[in-house]
Amino acid sequence: MKGGLWSRSLGFKAEHHWKKELAAGAISYFSVVYIVMVNATILADAGIPLQGAMLGTLLTSIIGCLLMAFGGKSPIVVVPGMGINAFFTYTLVHSMKLNWQEALMVVTVTGLLFAVVAFTSLYKLISQAIPHNLQHGITVGIGLFLTFIGLQKSGIVIAHQTTFVAIGHFNDPKVITACVTLLLAIVLFVRNVQGGLLISILAGTGLAYVLGAVEPTSTVRTSETVRQYGQLFGELSFSGIASVAFWIAVFLLLLIVLFENIGMITAQTNMIGRPDTFKNSLRVLAVTNIFAGILGSSPAVAAAESTAGIAAGGRSGVTPLVTAILFGATFFCIPLLAYIPDSAIAPVLIIIGGLMVQNVREMDFGDFTEAFPAFLIMVMMPFTYSIVDGMAFGFIAYPVAKLAAGRGKEVPVALYIISVLFVANFVLHSLV
Repeated sequence: MKGGLWSRSLGFKAEHHWKKELAAGAISYFSVVYIVMVNATILADAGIPLQGAMLGTLLTSIIGCLLMAFGGKSPIVVVPGMGINAFFTYTLVHSMKLNWQEALMVVTVTGLLFAVVAFTSLYKLISQAIPHNLQHGITVGIGLFLTFIGLQKSGIVIAHQTTFVAIGHFNDPKVITACVTLLLAIVLFVRNVQGGLLISILAGTGLAYVLGAVEPTSTVRTSETVRQYGQLFGELSFSGIASVAFWIAVFLLLLIVLFENIGMITAQTNMIGRPDTFKNSLRVLAVTNIFAGILGSSPAVAAAESTAGIAAGGRSGVTPLVTAILFGATFFCIPLLAYIPDSAIAPVLIIIGGLMVQNVREMDFGDFTEAFPAFLIMVMMPFTYSIVDGMAFGFIAYPVAKLAAGRGKEVPVALYIISVLFVANFVLHSLV
């Protein structure tokens, strides 16, 4: 009986498989654990102590995943968002001249306003205002974005001075490792091997060491991490709350956090065939963002890498619960994270990107006013390296195309408002 109550509290159903859920949680963890070091490095540029930022990132991820496990009951992993962390550091702190304590207050206030939207009917107005073509365009765009990230992390595609991207060197041990791991992952996935993606990650890690593709890392002491975190936890500052810059920062951050999470959660709940979990999942993200500022982190999002766990069979809250437990264990073995190289993770991102792009089959390309805005979302996400900017282009183009065709009445009022907000976001962002 107790086991049944436990299962139901996580949204686990009889048709689900515990082994798949456990493997999905582990895969999600290995796919997204890089955020601990990367997010901390970016926050350190804002003046936050590096090791303290690592612990703040971990705690935010743990709380977010636990809330998603028991509140959202979805296989969605919650972590500080890439892109948003750069906005926190390089826009709020560097450009708008807020100190990091004031920026953390911006995060918490944004979370409170996000909660107002998520816990009222406002979220319905916003989510229902997004046409199906744009919804599928978001899914495809995120898939292309993940693929591009995977190609870059693997070294298969690299930045170049004369061209936007170029093919990497196939005599590079990192590229060889990524290509072999990708081929293995494809074979295991097509053969429907249980835990195949996790197996490919582990095999890729071993191969990276054999080929010498892994660089040594320095050791991080646990005691120093705890000491630095004491300088970060709860260090919110009210000093700038009366300034115009503070509220412009809140407005911009709210737009980014709100629309990125709505788009991501819509795509991921549709992937698992459980759109009914959208509401609670969105509310979990809102509450997590209130905690994020207090814990000393940039805003949290529904991780795009959650799709790795979904592809591995994750369908319930068991997946983020497992990920939360692994995040907890990470505190004691932070130096070991470096032993899993990008070349072993990147192929999984490429495969997941390919799976998400399949949503293009659900799109209507017979109507240009529907197709072109969705097309803009799909291409601008990877080209701008930003999910929210990609969404902005499509959401602005949609009402423009409809009005040009004399079909402005087909656009929900809420979508007009969203489009104006995205335009305002671009304008205000260019002024700060």
